[in-house]
Amino acid sequence: MDVMQTPEKFIVTELLGDGVSGELRESVHAVAEVLPQEFEFKQMDLSLENRHRTDRGLFDETAESMRATRLALKYPTITEHTSPNAIIRRLCNFSVILRPVISIKGIDSNFKEDLLLYIVRIATGGTYDDPGRMIGRNAAVSIRIVERDPCRQAARFAFKLAREKGLRVTSSSKHTIQRVTDGMFEKIVDEVHADFKDVFHNRELFDALLAKIILNPDDFQIVLVLNEYGDFLSDMASGLAGSIGTGASGSFSFKENDEVDVAMFDPSGGTAPDLAGRDLCNPTGILLAFGMLLDHVGHYDVGHKLRISMLSAIAAGECTRDVGGNLGTRAFTRSVIDRLVDYI
Repeated sequence: MDVMQTPEKFIVTELLGDGVSGELRESVHAVAEVLPQEFEFKQMDLSLENRHRTDRGLFDETAESMRATRLALKYPTITEHTSPNAIIRRLCNFSVILRPVISIKGIDSNFKEDLLLYIVRIATGGTYDDPGRMIGRNAAVSIRIVERDPCRQAARFAFKLAREKGLRVTSSSKHTIQRVTDGMFEKIVDEVHADFKDVFHNRELFDALLAKIILNPDDFQIVLVLNEYGDFLSDMASGLAGSIGTGASGSFSFKENDEVDVAMFDPSGGTAPDLAGRDLCNPTGILLAFGMLLDHVGHYDVGHKLRISMLSAIAAGECTRDVGGNLGTRAFTRSVIDRLVDYI
């Protein structure tokens, strides 16, 4: 199965989920309707109810659709026994995660500096791929895995992003302690950097990096890290920005020439079952994810206008209750759309 994408029409595999996912989907579709590009959404139902009704074939069909469209937008899903995200990551061979973190005026934070950080995280390996095992009764061990291909793909992704945006790259690890694993990562970064000598690159030890981002956030723009470090850094940066639930990320697999093959975008928030069906959830994360999708397909101008529309609405106090406003999901989406229509 193959799908032909055109510059003005994009076919997106839409991964339906649980809880507030239906309301988030409604917000995305309302925004998509006013854009100059046409979007066709191919729905794959990954809700827990549908997963109970079907077998593993559901995920195989989902991955097949994603490989055909090469674009996907995912809504939050419940993890019961196995994480749908983990299954999709394996089936689609996602090896790199991009997580932009930005301070949003109007959202209170204890951190008063402006933050704009692109975290490029290797999505495989580390200790996350090995749950570990007991050694006797009083010790446990897990194997830490670092693979060349994901490191190379993530490094090329980070340096290409830096070249496109005129930004700096910082790679970070504990290479002085984890000399073999983190050392291999840093060596691969240096090899890739040889093809991007016009891009500034420096290296920071990961523990020092965390402190330096808090002290001088302007010193860091794109940070390239291994799996666990990226997990830790993403949550810390989101906390500095004032909300873990208003972010978004992109997951990427690659062709043999290291060009992006499949790209999936999703919000950082969860299913929020207590808010489901009440017009109370905050769609900022999913709209940021949709903006990242627009960037990826070559319409950064439209993605930027969507982000500006959202940020200006929040700064004006026209936002949902979780970030200090009094609007419901639909009213906030309407406020964003009203601004967006003026821009486009």
